[in-house]
Amino acid sequence: MKIHLLAVGIRMPDWIKTGYAEYAERLPRECQLNLIEIPAGKRSTRANLPRLVRAEGERLLAAIPASSRVIALDERGQEWGTAELAGQLASWLQEGCNLSLLIGGPDGLDAACRDRAEHLWSLSRLTLPHPLVRIVVAEQLYRAWSLLHNHPYHRV
Repeated sequence: MKIHLLAVGIRMPDWIKTGYAEYAERLPRECQLNLIEIPAGKRSTRANLPRLVRAEGERLLAAIPASSRVIALDERGQEWGTAELAGQLASWLQEGCNLSLLIGGPDGLDAACRDRAEHLWSLSRLTLPHPLVRIVVAEQLYRAWSLLHNHPYHRV
């Protein structure tokens, strides 16, 4: 199974790249994590934010690999604990389907992306900066995998 992390934003600070890579590289081939960066719209004081978010959503949807299940990261989604995420990961691995996780830009995710998704996943009720979400998702997927495989990284 491949997990595609489709994220709005292409110029991330080095600490974001390093944090994401730390956990993405730990995941085994059976659930390889692949980052697909989507250009964000140009923000300015006169920018039409709804139009920007819609355009970002269109680019996200166009980048979803064929025959991929879609999960959207959204604050209105369902929160999963580590054991619940591990259960979801086990199910996805057993099904053998590829997975696409969608992360919106600084102004959120377009409604069309939420509509396309099979599930809405909320990492927290807190508002997280969209670049940081990449690291949190990668770490949580690695943690879920480690729980499934009795790896010492996850200690209960």
